[in-house]
Amino acid sequence: MAYIADAYRSFTPEQRRNIAIYILGIMFYKLGLEFFNGSISSMASDRFKAANTFTKLGAAQGINQAAQCVGAILIAPLVQRFATRSVLSSAIVLFGIMTTILLITDAATGGHVGLGADKKPRYGNWNPNAIFPIWAIAGIGYGMVELIRRVIPADICGGDVMRLRRMDATVHILYEVAGTAGAFASSSAISRFGNNYSYFLTPVFFAFAAVIWSLIRPTPKAPHHKDAALSAVEDAPAHSTNYFKEIAWGAYLFFKSIYVGAILIFTHRRFVWLFTSYSLALYLHRFLENSLAPAFAKRVLNNSAWSQIIVGGSNFGELCGALSVFMLANAVPTPIPWLRLDALLLNLVWVLPKYSQLATAAGGHVKWAWFPALTFLPISFGWAAGDVSLAAYIQSTLNNMEINEPGISPLGAVMSFLYSSYIVLNAILSAVLGTVIDKDFAKNKNIHSSLIRVGGIQFSVCCGIIILSTFIPRGAFAINPKPTGDLLTPADDEHVYDGAVLHQGGELHGDDSEKASDIEIEKEKQKAAAHAA
Repeated sequence: MAYIADAYRSFTPEQRRNIAIYILGIMFYKLGLEFFNGSISSMASDRFKAANTFTKLGAAQGINQAAQCVGAILIAPLVQRFATRSVLSSAIVLFGIMTTILLITDAATGGHVGLGADKKPRYGNWNPNAIFPIWAIAGIGYGMVELIRRVIPADICGGDVMRLRRMDATVHILYEVAGTAGAFASSSAISRFGNNYSYFLTPVFFAFAAVIWSLIRPTPKAPHHKDAALSAVEDAPAHSTNYFKEIAWGAYLFFKSIYVGAILIFTHRRFVWLFTSYSLALYLHRFLENSLAPAFAKRVLNNSAWSQIIVGGSNFGELCGALSVFMLANAVPTPIPWLRLDALLLNLVWVLPKYSQLATAAGGHVKWAWFPALTFLPISFGWAAGDVSLAAYIQSTLNNMEINEPGISPLGAVMSFLYSSYIVLNAILSAVLGTVIDKDFAKNKNIHSSLIRVGGIQFSVCCGIIILSTFIPRGAFAINPKPTGDLLTPADDEHVYDGAVLHQGGELHGDDSEKASDIEIEKEKQKAAAHAA
């Protein structure tokens, strides 16, 4: 409680007001997002032909994620021209419009909500392949919102690093609270209204978020605390007053950032393990929620709506994982233990084939959706804990690094490469492995064999790859490594003296000053002794 009270007092009254507004808006956004994603995935698995259901679903999800990159490129010039909060509100309105178009299209072509005892929906006579362009354009709006979400905290906290970290942790936890509630609520809405109308609340939630976010009053950023990644987005020099030329320049910088990020990662031992620990782990998490959950719900339980029950369990696991990192930050100072735990927990996917046999024998009752939900909980717990701690490590390590590439920050470059790598992995493997699921169902009328191959075998192989990669950085061989060698970040080096922690701005207070001085003297003696030896 003392830590929470101290964190609360570290913000000014104006910042506390803005944070409260931002969190309220992002919770409405997450609720709307869960309703839409759950409904459109369920609709796609119902409407695509059985012969290629999950091949097309994986391809559509890949296109949606590629479109997010386009949205990120389009948004950069707008952030330079207009207030960040205004751009954020406009982007989410665009996202909401695309979800509304799909609702209107279905209603205009004869669709209606689920009627009768079984509540089965009647779809409009529109071509289900229209999901591809609609989901792609929605992805552009999604990409815009996701990029701005990473920029606007600096408008609220003024660039103060400690405040940003505390704000990010709080936002992440409450974001997952909304995500868990939204996943379970969307499952109920799909069962009640049908997946063609169950997301009718999405435009409403997005409208609330847009209005709420427009009330944020930004705080000027202190120049000496400027984040390099944010500067690359907000403060890049305008090469032209023409918006389309600025888009072209932004696209050039985006792809150049990916190239620079690849060079940084694969030419440095302290970074090369990030590819498997971040990109591969993120792909597995998305495949778990976006491919395995819908496949189990549709092909085993014969009810696509129940995939959101499974995703709800996964979201709750993410909440627990983020909260654990928040509470155990001092006890587990590096991301290595969390990443190893994440890799080991991936093997729980092996229970899905057994669940599929039991659920088929029992007639596909809803309780069998809760068993994989409970299984996904610890898997997503491990992923979220690893992701949150790894993101903090990447930001701390690269934030003050300098490279001779104008307009590109090391942090932005590395994150661009890692996220783009995840998108490529997910776009290709989701479609390819979706074909495996479709062929297995066409041949055997069940997906028991494919759950073993695309679930158990794939996740166990990746478990071994991720665990081995965590031993690459120097100083990582301990069970709970200390921040030394390649795991030492500038924050550890500058602000921590073996328990004597520097306060905001680098100033020592009270007994910390004497303790830090004694420790520095002892360290100098150790260095001298080592040199003499």
